[in-house]
Amino acid sequence: MTDSRTEIGTIGEFGLIERIKTLTTVTNKNTLLGIGDDAAEILSSKENMLVSADMLVEGTHFDLTYMPLPHLGYKAISINVSDIAAMYGTPEQVLVSIGLSNRFSVEAIEALYEGINAACKDFSIDLIGGDTVSSPSGLIISVTVLGRTFNGTSVRRNGAKPNDILCVTGDLGGSFIGLQVLEREKQEFSANPDMQPQLEKYQYPVQRQLRPVARMDVVNKLRELKIVPTAMIDISDGLASEALHLAKASGVGVRLMEENFPIDNLVFETAMEFKIDPTTCALHGGEDYELLFTIKQDDFKKIEKHPDIHFIGYIQPENEGNILISKQKNVLPLEVRGWAHFDNT
Repeated sequence: MTDSRTEIGTIGEFGLIERIKTLTTVTNKNTLLGIGDDAAEILSSKENMLVSADMLVEGTHFDLTYMPLPHLGYKAISINVSDIAAMYGTPEQVLVSIGLSNRFSVEAIEALYEGINAACKDFSIDLIGGDTVSSPSGLIISVTVLGRTFNGTSVRRNGAKPNDILCVTGDLGGSFIGLQVLEREKQEFSANPDMQPQLEKYQYPVQRQLRPVARMDVVNKLRELKIVPTAMIDISDGLASEALHLAKASGVGVRLMEENFPIDNLVFETAMEFKIDPTTCALHGGEDYELLFTIKQDDFKKIEKHPDIHFIGYIQPENEGNILISKQKNVLPLEVRGWAHFDNT
């Protein structure tokens, strides 16, 4: 990229599509036709196709004050791949539609697609099309990801059984804490435009917010070990919310153990700095895009030493309810709480 600015109006919608097309490369054998026609063509096979869609709206899902466009492009793809991962599937193609105003230059859109293409490369998927429209209210990104089941097998939310072990990947609460750091820096910059952002200390949680990575690595490891989870969901709205979704779909109860929640040390320390309970961040923060899944007791030995899979509870009969066992061994009801921005003045 250069420092020059090309107005999108000078090349038009189709010129922009052609520019985007030159930035993409098709690599999957099932992609027969990508960007450039009325529709993309995908070779079918005996495996079922998986399709998921998501939309990101400026001012609601992201703030360009602190969200770099390449990171935004990467995140838009990654959070959709996470849905395919949660089905035990393999992502293969993606369509990206954008609504944008004339405040965006061609170079800005190229920066967005730099991140989109980086994610496509990381997850071995093809960008095969989409749409571009004008938007009077900022940037809108709509993503549809196409994938396939693994050997005809998908994992849904409704398969958990009593005594199954509840597992979670990675660590929790980091994305929410990263958002708090970024919002604080934004407020300080608004008060003093000459200030320099102080983000070095908070690099990990900020990265968790700006550039989450879908956990296809864990899905691939489970396949390698011949473990098919009984139920699975990705964590976009917080651990409590997703655990309750899984419990409701499966007709069971969940029992979570607070002492087993994986919380990164820096995330813990930063939460305390903001005077926020780290466990509350893990339960209700959201946007971690880790995987929450259940396994049979017989599969425990296969993954008990995996450094990035944590055993945080188990499934119980529905009539025993959904509960959280605190570190002090208190039995608490598992509930979903809404978030409001914190006033740290």
